[in-house]
Amino acid sequence: MSSSKIFMTSIVIVLISTLSACHQKPATEEQVPFVMVTQPQSKQNQLKSYAGEVQARQQATLAFRVTGHITKRYVEVGDRVTEGQLLAELDVKDAQLQLNVSKAQLENARSAAKNAEQELNRYKDLLPINAVSRSQYDVVDNQYKAAISALKQAQANYNVSLNQTHYNQLRATKNGVITQRDIEIGQVVAAGQAAYQLAIDGDREVVIGVPEQAVSKMQVGQAAWVTLWSAPEQRFAATVREISPATDQSRTFRVKVALKEGQSQIQLGQSARVYFSENQDNVISVPLASISAKQNQAYAWVVKPDHTLHKVDVKLGAYGRDSVSVISGLNASNWVVVGGVHLLREGQKINPIDRDNRAVNIQSGAK
Repeated sequence: MSSSKIFMTSIVIVLISTLSACHQKPATEEQVPFVMVTQPQSKQNQLKSYAGEVQARQQATLAFRVTGHITKRYVEVGDRVTEGQLLAELDVKDAQLQLNVSKAQLENARSAAKNAEQELNRYKDLLPINAVSRSQYDVVDNQYKAAISALKQAQANYNVSLNQTHYNQLRATKNGVITQRDIEIGQVVAAGQAAYQLAIDGDREVVIGVPEQAVSKMQVGQAAWVTLWSAPEQRFAATVREISPATDQSRTFRVKVALKEGQSQIQLGQSARVYFSENQDNVISVPLASISAKQNQAYAWVVKPDHTLHKVDVKLGAYGRDSVSVISGLNASNWVVVGGVHLLREGQKINPIDRDNRAVNIQSGAK
């Protein structure tokens, strides 16, 4: 190859290298990540909500008062019943046999009491003329009293047996709606075993579960409002009626919120959400993704005006669905990192952006 060709080739290589270097960014700029940031939100007039279910304020468990074999069942879940309506029946054969036995014993006791009374009357006539002794009269008198006692016992046994035949019929105690059925035809049930659950007509309420960090802020009579998931645009006034003193199986406190309006529009079993308004001064909240912890100490990353990061220890309050209260460590003018906080380091340079990917200008007052 001639020297002129070698010279031209070298020039072309140098030009290509120079142009490539011009289009490359400095290494320091490539290492500055874009990080989403936000400012803490004030929690004044904050709304808290809890999901729940509409239930009747008064509910009753209906059960047979005797043991027996179920032969008939007349109502199903969702049926409306009236007071005294027949719901189910037990086999009455055994009860009827017992009633017949008690009736026969009652008839025998009546006959014995009648005979004892007649015998006593005869002795009453003979005693004044000394035809019988006083001791003989006393014996007959005691026999009469024993016969009367036996008659009363037989009458009571008959009444119990008669009631047993009536107890083989289960009837509604109040007007309402059947919400649960626990029996089947052919089943043998014990006395007192639950057969139906009856939601009694009247006031409705929403039952919710409240975590322990929030239940202490609630009190009976506190105002609230309710929305239905099927009609979220409608709001119904309500008040807290009852707060359970202990947690249930879900480790939450059962709170009953009584509805003050909309009773005719709200059906049993509907899904609802209860809202409470809280006024909290000097309390702010940040997204859950802004908080991390090391050695049981929670912290957040605060962005300085020069776009460097500073780790700040924080004291947390109540947790919400997607945010957490910050009692100390931050103020409303701070800018904090959202997400990926465990990947950052002290003094790291970042490009702060908001949720819409717009650059954020950190003011000098946000330290």
